[in-house]
Amino acid sequence: MSNSEKIDASKAPKPVGLYPHARRVGNLLFLSGIGPRDPETNGVPGLTLSKSGNYEVFDFAAQCHSVFKNVQLVLEASGASWDSLVDVTVFLTDMKRDFGTYNKIYAEYFKDAQPCRTTVGIDSLPTPIAIELKCIAVVGD
Repeated sequence: MSNSEKIDASKAPKPVGLYPHARRVGNLLFLSGIGPRDPETNGVPGLTLSKSGNYEVFDFAAQCHSVFKNVQLVLEASGASWDSLVDVTVFLTDMKRDFGTYNKIYAEYFKDAQPCRTTVGIDSLPTPIAIELKCIAVVGD
């Protein structure tokens, strides 16, 4: 890939597969899907599963705050900021249950920076998380 820079954000949660946190091409920054896992513990904030895999504790708001923090960590490691975001795609595993909470918390974080946004309801994500963001930002040359 010509003129492309791979970015690994050491403070963000490690990717769950073979991909970078972000890739810069020219003045565009493409973030890989980012979930709410805690960078230090690798656990999911607000989520406790029983041994059989059922929810014992489920706090979707905690996952929202954590995913936004993780996006911010990748942006900072890439030389970008919250205001650099131009497009956000959000994946929710339960649109009916979680959209209202997500939309309210999103408005807190994006009241000034208002990137384009698409919200998609999906069946599942690769780990037991309920939200993932895919973002594009514009960064200086």
